[in-house]
Amino acid sequence: MKITLKLFASLGVHLPPECRSRLWMELELPPGATLLDALQRQGVPPGQCAIVLLDGVWVPVAELSSRVLQEGQVLAVWPPVAGG
Repeated sequence: MKITLKLFASLGVHLPPECRSRLWMELELPPGATLLDALQRQGVPPGQCAIVLLDGVWVPVAELSSRVLQEGQVLAVWPPVAGG
């Protein structure tokens, strides 16, 4: 199955070089793959995932290993950020 993976800010380094300027890629995964499987496939450390959205809906980080992806979904991830 194919999903769209969007990695923002410092997580963009885990995208293939040709995808970094647009911040997303299509990712092929086996049926039954979880959000954690998708992140691990791209080498994204789960500890660097502060905000996770699946089709625009927030997913608690504690659910990364139990939430199963479906064909065509969009997984968007932001790292922890600080500002002032």
